[in-house]
Amino acid sequence: MHNRHFKELFRRYEGNPILTAADWTYPANTVFNAGATRLQDGQTLLLVRVEDRRGHSHLTAARSHDGITDWQIDSHPTLAPDPENYPEDAWGIEDSRITWIAELEQYLITFTSYSTSGPLVSLAATKDFVTFERMGVVCAPEDKDAAVFPRRINGRWAIVHRPVSGTSANVWISYSPDLKYWGDSRMALEARSGAWWDANKIGLSPPPLETPEGWLFIYHGVRTTPAGCIYRLGLALMDLDDPTQLIRRGKEWVFAPVEPYERVGDVGDVVFPCGYTHDAATGEIKMYYGAADTSIALATGNSNELLDWLKENS
Repeated sequence: MHNRHFKELFRRYEGNPILTAADWTYPANTVFNAGATRLQDGQTLLLVRVEDRRGHSHLTAARSHDGITDWQIDSHPTLAPDPENYPEDAWGIEDSRITWIAELEQYLITFTSYSTSGPLVSLAATKDFVTFERMGVVCAPEDKDAAVFPRRINGRWAIVHRPVSGTSANVWISYSPDLKYWGDSRMALEARSGAWWDANKIGLSPPPLETPEGWLFIYHGVRTTPAGCIYRLGLALMDLDDPTQLIRRGKEWVFAPVEPYERVGDVGDVVFPCGYTHDAATGEIKMYYGAADTSIALATGNSNELLDWLKENS
């Protein structure tokens, strides 16, 4: 749906949604909120949140040569909860973000473990999305919406996450020398208040994107209305050497639920991306987002256009 009064920074794929539970190779209630990466062989991989009819989630890989069609879906959960060895997985695992770490020659995956004490952030590593090394809990409950930066910053690893305190939820960054012990935590982006579209509760959506001008954050804001919550997306640019320092932040949202598959579902009025692929040469972004907690859809944009928009609208 195009609004002629506003510049469309993200353009929906006309064949949306691209994946639903009907495409799955085994019984599922809904599929949504997928981490994304481009593999070394050029394929796009989505690590999809699959919710079963108990309400518990796990993660399953889907692969495509063009990142749009002909998805090859694993015949069983790719990364399943393991509450016997990881009690924090008691009620499932969900909402993965994938970061390729060139220094380690492997992917780091953050995901939410739904524990009996609330949601928390877990970390795993893989080279092939077949075998995984579980690295345990990195952020205690209540915390989620986490992603690891793709390289060290001033000699340390960094992670974005979203702890909750009372009725507010802001974006924080923590640091680690070894990917095991995390600290030196600082708030990076604060939810606005009052009537703002991103008042009271925000969180990172896909992992940070490194650009020459700074770390580009695509983040979600949650506005509470008498009819329920609305999840929309905004942009922020953070300093490359200190990503807790804000350079620019958009005033308006840039992507919102408008299509029927985004407005009606298990949780209506939600667009929620956990991953994208980025072509550094052209700037093209393929953003994969959960629609109404029911399906996966695709929108395309360009990182250069996003940066230009921020200069004019921050």
